[in-house]
Amino acid sequence: MFKEYTQYDALGLAELVNSGQVSAKELLDAAVNQANKLNPKLNAIIHRFDERAYDAAQAGLPKGAFTGVPYLLKDLSFYFADEPLTMGSRSVNIMTDYDSEIVKRMKASGVNTFGKTNTPEFGLIITTEPKAHGATHNPFKKGYSSGGSSGGSAAAVASGIVPMAGAGDGGGSIRFPAAWCGAFGLKPSRGRNPIGPAFGEGWDGAIADHVITRTVRDSAAMLDATSGAEVGAPYVIAPPNGTFLQAAMRAPRPLTIALHQRPLIADTVVDKEVLATLEQTAKQLEAMGHRVVPAEPNINIEKFWHDFIVVVCAHTAFTIDDIERCHGKQHVQNLEPQTYNMAMLGRSLSAVDLVHAKHGWHDSQYQTGKLLEQYDMILCPTVPTTAVKHGVLPPSRVDEILMSTSGLLNKGINMGKYTFSSGMIEKLSHPVLSKMAFTLLGNVTGLPAMSLPLGMSKKGLPIGMQLIGRMNDETTLLSLAGEIERAGLFTKAAFEK
Repeated sequence: MFKEYTQYDALGLAELVNSGQVSAKELLDAAVNQANKLNPKLNAIIHRFDERAYDAAQAGLPKGAFTGVPYLLKDLSFYFADEPLTMGSRSVNIMTDYDSEIVKRMKASGVNTFGKTNTPEFGLIITTEPKAHGATHNPFKKGYSSGGSSGGSAAAVASGIVPMAGAGDGGGSIRFPAAWCGAFGLKPSRGRNPIGPAFGEGWDGAIADHVITRTVRDSAAMLDATSGAEVGAPYVIAPPNGTFLQAAMRAPRPLTIALHQRPLIADTVVDKEVLATLEQTAKQLEAMGHRVVPAEPNINIEKFWHDFIVVVCAHTAFTIDDIERCHGKQHVQNLEPQTYNMAMLGRSLSAVDLVHAKHGWHDSQYQTGKLLEQYDMILCPTVPTTAVKHGVLPPSRVDEILMSTSGLLNKGINMGKYTFSSGMIEKLSHPVLSKMAFTLLGNVTGLPAMSLPLGMSKKGLPIGMQLIGRMNDETTLLSLAGEIERAGLFTKAAFEK
């Protein structure tokens, strides 16, 4: 058994394989041992195919940056041929017969995938506690959320099962669990990574797929392996000058950074420890030679949440209709109440409602773009609080009954617009949306954003800080992240405790 497995990041493990010091099988043995030991406590992995991975190691994996590195994929948008896809749902169980484009590129990098990670139903909530597979535990504290929707991937990385794992982000779902599990999470710019061929623009461009890692250089190297337009891509964006990995290894020029402290969801309370970490991070950046100045994007926060909900509900309705049309009604017969209600709301909205919401997105993009004309990037918390206990963020039993009742009423009269105008949606969604008060900006605008593990609460729970960059400027983000990491400011991973 390769006992030093957790001492290396993914690039480090690949270097050992390439130099002949260890084999891909030995790395897989170590990962399987870690999974067997830790997953019963974490519930991060919900589907395993170890034998397939052993066969791949024996047959010879593609030569790439990550040849032989054990790997996991989020069980949501990553289609992996001949393995089931559940999307975190009790109903969905689809056997995919092809790889999504990003999976093809990840495979070409040499990773050896041996399982799928837990996610909430359709990735619609920012805690990983689906009724289908049960809750994923935070690797720092059992009984606490790992975040979502890439909570299984974040827990697997932070605990030392794998050095990196596939993840996706539609409202903070890479950055959010990275922050709560003490890992590094980059959401790339809109269009940087492929999400097809099953999707053209996930949630109208809000969704971006990438990885959660422990080191900056692993994230950068995987972005080198996966980025670029695919067939039928709605966006074709210019590649960086040089590679993302090169950017992560060099120090940035002195930067001017906007300090964003106002949550973009009304009535959101930011923990004192989170604010203290934000202040400390600003001071550390200034000590490195950067300039940090308080400045806020001029965004209508009353409209901001509403516009996001409209778009997501419309897409949820489409997703359920599409699964039923393509795979049969049995795959959508036992949806969780909040999923059913979001679909109900989506069906109640008009095309004009959707365009109004997208116009609001454009205004947020414009206002944030104006701010970034003056500043190189934006610094803010990733999440307003540290991880919460299980059962706090999913709808309560009472809320589920309210949702089910409104769904039944909808069969007779259209309740969708009424629930919006009555304030019911704002009330029911606020516990979740308030936690997304800083991450949503990256999804609505399409800007690249990353969460860095830079603090720890008195209860021993990680605190993440977020940096949002200019459009298509992952290189500057990665350069700064690498500088911060090399300065020794990243907190220790759960397995290093």
